[in-house]
Amino acid sequence: MENTKELRTWLDDLKLDHPLVIAGPCSAETEEQVLGIAHQLKDTDVSYYRAGIWKPRTRPGMFEGVGALGLKWLQKVKEETGLKTATEVANRAHVELALEHDIDLLWIGARSTVSPFIVQEIADALKGTDKIVLVKNPVNPDLALWLGAVERLATADIKNLGVIHRGFSTYDKSKYRNNPEWQLAIELQTKFPDLPLINDPSHITGKRDMIFDVSQTALDLNFDGLMIETHSNPDAAWSDAAQQVTPKTLIQMMIDLKIRKESDPEAEYNTNLNNLRAQIDVVDNQLIEMMGKRMKIADSIGGLKKQKNVAVLQSKRWNEILGNMVLEGEQNGLSEEFILKMFKAIHQESINHQEKVING
Repeated sequence: MENTKELRTWLDDLKLDHPLVIAGPCSAETEEQVLGIAHQLKDTDVSYYRAGIWKPRTRPGMFEGVGALGLKWLQKVKEETGLKTATEVANRAHVELALEHDIDLLWIGARSTVSPFIVQEIADALKGTDKIVLVKNPVNPDLALWLGAVERLATADIKNLGVIHRGFSTYDKSKYRNNPEWQLAIELQTKFPDLPLINDPSHITGKRDMIFDVSQTALDLNFDGLMIETHSNPDAAWSDAAQQVTPKTLIQMMIDLKIRKESDPEAEYNTNLNNLRAQIDVVDNQLIEMMGKRMKIADSIGGLKKQKNVAVLQSKRWNEILGNMVLEGEQNGLSEEFILKMFKAIHQESINHQEKVING
């Protein structure tokens, strides 16, 4: 991943005075639907019109896209609205058809990114192209696998590259469809600041009422743009209905989202400060979620102790935990005083949870 400054050129060439916005329906359903949404977005901050032509579905029998016919509809979008077009590709045949129909931006989906074989096949098919190619993170939180896909494309002499952060699958239930794991995107951004980074709040949230907040967090973390699914009648969408917003909602969202950049001499300071504060907010939210998980485990321990009539406080176990955490804290630059205060508070909350269980 050397000479990454070349990778931002395509984004700079757009000369936008706002973050890049890629928007359109999850799936192209009918020509009328595709063109209708496009005409509502043509005079907005949307630069690329997206539509899924081939849909990788979790289970067979679900709607898997209209296929190559939808590419002709995207051609009409470009002719009638001037919007550039974008779609997902998952194999060589998809690539060849997309290039034949002059699609401007192609992205590799999360399920494809997990397979170096698939990525290499796509890279070979795209070798030397001047089209923009974006790589979604793999479904699992593996930064090396994500970057490996980008490297395969770069090795194929594809200059206009970028990545899409769409969150990661997790066994644990949470408020997100795909856990954002912001720290991975932050680490990628830190290592390769000139690699364009786009956020996909639709797939992270899975719920339209959360899209704005996740989009704002992404912009606070200096993401370069957003990919948002929009549909004229979201509830009737043939795929991912719950995470799509109407064009009207999207347009208002683009107005309301705050780009925290100042035009005074303090601009760089303010931008950096806001970015760091956004990172702290992300970590704080993760701490709260982890504490919630810890207390659920404490509840289960309380249940076991109730069955065996065991005392809540186990001093030997507590002292072992405290000693280990003090050592871990030192290795992470945390004072013994802080560790003791924090874990005593956590221990007390854990005792409270267990006593509630034991006392019914």
